[in-house]
Amino acid sequence: MKITHVIAQVLRLPQVEAKCAGTQDTLLVRVRTDSGLEGIGEVDSSPEPAKAAIDAPFSHTIACGLRELILGEDALDTERLWDKMYDGSFYFGRRGVVITAIAGIDLALWDIKGKHFGVPVHKLLGGKRHDRIRAYASILFGRDGRETAEIGRRWVEAGYTAIKFGWDPMGQSEKLDLELVAGAREGVGPDNDILIDAGCVWDARTALRRAHQFAEYRPGWLEEALRQDDLDGYVWLRDRSPLPIAAGEGECGRHAFEPWIARRALDIYQIDLARCGFTDASYIRRRVEDAGGRVVNHCYKTPISVAACLHWLSTARTAFIFEDCVEDSPLRHHLTRERVQADRDGFIRVPDRPGLGVTLDETCVNEFLVAESGL
Repeated sequence: MKITHVIAQVLRLPQVEAKCAGTQDTLLVRVRTDSGLEGIGEVDSSPEPAKAAIDAPFSHTIACGLRELILGEDALDTERLWDKMYDGSFYFGRRGVVITAIAGIDLALWDIKGKHFGVPVHKLLGGKRHDRIRAYASILFGRDGRETAEIGRRWVEAGYTAIKFGWDPMGQSEKLDLELVAGAREGVGPDNDILIDAGCVWDARTALRRAHQFAEYRPGWLEEALRQDDLDGYVWLRDRSPLPIAAGEGECGRHAFEPWIARRALDIYQIDLARCGFTDASYIRRRVEDAGGRVVNHCYKTPISVAACLHWLSTARTAFIFEDCVEDSPLRHHLTRERVQADRDGFIRVPDRPGLGVTLDETCVNEFLVAESGL
């Protein structure tokens, strides 16, 4: 089954706000074959640079656009094609945006493989251990403690028993940091769970102080307290923190995760399928679990990523909670015909249809498709 087309389409809302929300744009990847099957994936990155990594023409043997590397290849050879794309982009890739572009193609190839064999992707990954997973509503902080509490109440009323609050305005002052977390606890109540995503705002000593200050509010974890490159800081913090330390969403592929796992830098490793793909994420999951850590998904994107994360996380023996982005965005809710979100009981079900188990809504694609210049 030969690959005939690799299409990278930028989708973007008409108005993009200055906030940390990946549901405002995305790079949709479509891989088509001579058998008539199409697989879909997406990239959690800046869409245009990732698209350029796919569309680039041949330059030389270790600096080639990803499309050129896989056209005419057998779409079922997922691991071999991952290696070919990695090796063929060696001079400008290896980490970061090119790995995210490889991941988007990888998701589409696994979607094709599942459709070809008539099974869901989780079956190809070794078999699911969970039919459904407890979900947490993933949303940004309010402007202050009061607004954060109102957000918490809203999502508890929607059926969630765990809510994660993240990013701005955390880190502006100690007073506001404490107010935000107190508001989060007030809003969700004493019997539900809160998770805190700091958004990479502190140095290690400040993060440790906040961990002790937040402890009375019983958050399930403290996420991305430090800059993403501060491996030594995370090792230091994890050894001293009264709260579990979570991070990893910014890492792309197995090589990026390896030093974090080897040094036991985290309690909870957050793997984004639209940055790592099934091929590398499966390897990472096994390494984390063998090292005594736990894995969760990172996902603040469209139903394509949500479905991919569900297939992958359902195969993990340490799976205990699922990030469910609740941003009010048409790309989050309408890009596929299927609704992929938690039920009213706060659990999200793993798709069981072949491949990813989701189908593009072409009306939504066409509405938000960014036309390429010169066409």
